[in-house]
Amino acid sequence: MSKKVKNILADKTWNPVTGCTKISPGCLHCYAETICEWLCKMGQEKYKNGFNLLLHEDSLSEPVKWKRSHHVFVCSMADIFHEHVPFSFIDKIIRTIMLTPQHKYQFLTKRAERMSEYFQHRKIPHNLWLGVTVESKTTKNRIDIVRTMNAPVRYLCCEPLLEDLGELNLDNIDWIIVGGESGSEVRPMKKEWVLSIEKQARDSGTAFFFKQWGTWSEDGVKRDRYVNGCTIDGKLYQQFPE
Repeated sequence: MSKKVKNILADKTWNPVTGCTKISPGCLHCYAETICEWLCKMGQEKYKNGFNLLLHEDSLSEPVKWKRSHHVFVCSMADIFHEHVPFSFIDKIIRTIMLTPQHKYQFLTKRAERMSEYFQHRKIPHNLWLGVTVESKTTKNRIDIVRTMNAPVRYLCCEPLLEDLGELNLDNIDWIIVGGESGSEVRPMKKEWVLSIEKQARDSGTAFFFKQWGTWSEDGVKRDRYVNGCTIDGKLYQQFPE
């Protein structure tokens, strides 16, 4: 099997919010920051502020215009639960999600506490998956927050995976995504860290999706991420939650 396998977690992105600030180890080489700054230099109006946070009222209705159903990653260029995104604006995003039940949406945040606060007195739409980034041992507390959310799918994104996470409590966790870091100044991901998560996911019945090795390969060599691919010992792991 070729290592160069296309892996798609969502077939659409929707960015009613762009820009963010760093809060944890995984933020150090943020891909979204690099892309936003590049788009700003290219003169794209939506990214005129670079990676400074900006709300886009004119983007709120985008999914309503899509004719066929999609799996949508929301705010790939931001953290939707950033402290400077008002709950009133998130309400508008949720309203669009509820108006488009033909789509499935993914939220992913490093600000699990604020996500919990937001949904404390609000219903989670049936077509919204909630996830948290867990890149290091210091961020494992986010798992305990997302597992309590009454969402159809609760998931973890261990990307970039920065260390061995040790034992994970995967109760009420439906999906785990694992991936390495990409770019020129990146931190390596060790194979044994990945295999530990895969085994725990398998034992708990949690769907496991290995996204990529990134710039550091399976055999510990720095190469182009597309060459390094997304297989482990030649095997593809791309499970989705039922």
